[in-house]
Amino acid sequence: MNRFMKAALVTAGATIAAGYFVTNKIMYIRKKTDQFLIDREVHTFQHFDLKEYQSMPKEPFSLRSPYGYLINGHFIPGKSTQKIMIFCHGVTVNQFNSVKYANLFLKRGYSVIIYDHRRHGQSGGKTTSYGYYEKYDLETLVNWVKERFGNDIILGIHGESMGASTMLQYAGMIEDGADFYIADCPFSDFYQQLHHVLNKDYHLPKWPLLPMATLFIRIRDHYRIQDVSPMRYIKNVHHPVLFIHSKQDDYILNEMTVALYAAKPDNKQLFLAELGSHACSYSDNKKEYEAAIDNFLASYHFN
Repeated sequence: MNRFMKAALVTAGATIAAGYFVTNKIMYIRKKTDQFLIDREVHTFQHFDLKEYQSMPKEPFSLRSPYGYLINGHFIPGKSTQKIMIFCHGVTVNQFNSVKYANLFLKRGYSVIIYDHRRHGQSGGKTTSYGYYEKYDLETLVNWVKERFGNDIILGIHGESMGASTMLQYAGMIEDGADFYIADCPFSDFYQQLHHVLNKDYHLPKWPLLPMATLFIRIRDHYRIQDVSPMRYIKNVHHPVLFIHSKQDDYILNEMTVALYAAKPDNKQLFLAELGSHACSYSDNKKEYEAAIDNFLASYHFN
């Protein structure tokens, strides 16, 4: 074997190894522990009192995903079952992270549903797909809510980070099935987001890692990274959307939310929080966050 062939084999081997490394990071992203979430949500940010949450009347549920595993969550009744909110959490966390947002809508008379995305919390599923498969789980949940409470309810969906992007993909690609949406710090395009993270967190180049990741995700998890793109489908979302993002977010840049807001033709509002890192718009701007929600609900008569 000559030097050229050896060099080619070494290069090919290194490229394949890099492809596996990147796709493992994507598919099996490390999740935060329950204890970490309790410490952060209850003690650090003081979003709610743990004993109060534990004493709330809650109805657990399990739904069968189109992909065979169980989607687990809780229904928490509010003053009305004619107004219901579904909450989609971000990557690495679980439904416990949604409690602070659920409390906002319980105070506003809504009943609420918090649940775990695939491969998170108590739900099944082997990989995280950043909305590609998760959007079909959300469709299953929406259908269950309407079958149980009727098609004439007011239904809203709130999503944070990956949950917001999942929600927008559901609304733009499957069905515009809720009456309104609140998208807190979504990415607009997964390929662009991966490029940003590779550069920011790992100081790695776009080429050849992203093309290799695209190929390996197609082989290993059976979808195209380029199809995980709320931006492509936001034009199909006709019901109102409140877009929220922190100006200081350096993980998912607020420019992504601004671009989504600009691309949606109508029925939209935008709140850019002055303070807060990623997914901390509420934590660091509580009064302003609630005011933005109240203005949005009142504008479209959902209050």
